[in-house]
Amino acid sequence: MNSLLNQSSPAAAPPAASILDGDQTTFMADVVDASRQIPVLVDFWATWCGPCKTLTPTLEKVVRAAGGRVRLVKIDVDKSRQLVQQLAQMGLPLQSIPTVVAFWQGQVADTFSGALPESEVKRFVEALLKLAGSSAPGADLITEAKLLLDEGAAEQAVELYAAAIQQDREKPEAWGGLIRALLAMGDADQAQEVVGQVPAALADHAEIAGAKAALALAAEGAKALAARAGLEARLAADPKDFAARYELATALNAGGDREAAAEALLEIVRRNRAWNDDAARLQLLKFFEAWGFDDPATMAARRKLSALLFS
Repeated sequence: MNSLLNQSSPAAAPPAASILDGDQTTFMADVVDASRQIPVLVDFWATWCGPCKTLTPTLEKVVRAAGGRVRLVKIDVDKSRQLVQQLAQMGLPLQSIPTVVAFWQGQVADTFSGALPESEVKRFVEALLKLAGSSAPGADLITEAKLLLDEGAAEQAVELYAAAIQQDREKPEAWGGLIRALLAMGDADQAQEVVGQVPAALADHAEIAGAKAALALAAEGAKALAARAGLEARLAADPKDFAARYELATALNAGGDREAAAEALLEIVRRNRAWNDDAARLQLLKFFEAWGFDDPATMAARRKLSALLFS
């Protein structure tokens, strides 16, 4: 897996015109006219502006990562006072800097002011690309990989998730998907190795937390799955053997039967809500995290759990 994530194919250099210094003499050509072909970000900045020194490098990084899908034009407001005055008269909010204005099809599409963190700048650019009918690097790969994983083609999904990470290492959906795809292939060791490579800034993201939960459940489930027949026999002999029912739920989840796994834990809650310090409910919440909160099995079981807890 290291080889997948660390392959270094020559990065596609952004076109020479992806990042430009502009002024009032070039604004129409570099921004308004150009935006009819490609989304354009205009960074209004000044040499004396402290936040500008933080934002501009971030904008440049995000634009380069977009691989030529968006242009950045940087305008020093002190050198283009007439342009700033004209734009302000047109209603653009240029009272403070840094201010970034997005143009598409010759019109203002969106704006923001202040030195936003990189994650928010990425979201701003991704929204602009979506408006323009494009997508951020790796987005198409992630979508295709998820479809493959849902169809059971885990090995192909692994390749696409890894390719998406190569394009943008800050995509939690790609990291989480890669971990899940490796689990689907039965390669828990490799999945655990990938967990250790996730960027620190993403460690607490829901996608990563869910993938980690799935990894932990897989480890529990391997042992329970081997004992499934014995667990079922214990329950047949004693329906109040909650320990057996709890372990059976873990086995059912490991075998891919999410509905039955949830039902086993819900049955414990029905019969003895406080059993083993609320262990059944807590395990069910772990299932939800591992499956994803928008998974049909999660939503169905959550409704049933709510009905039990609040009845």
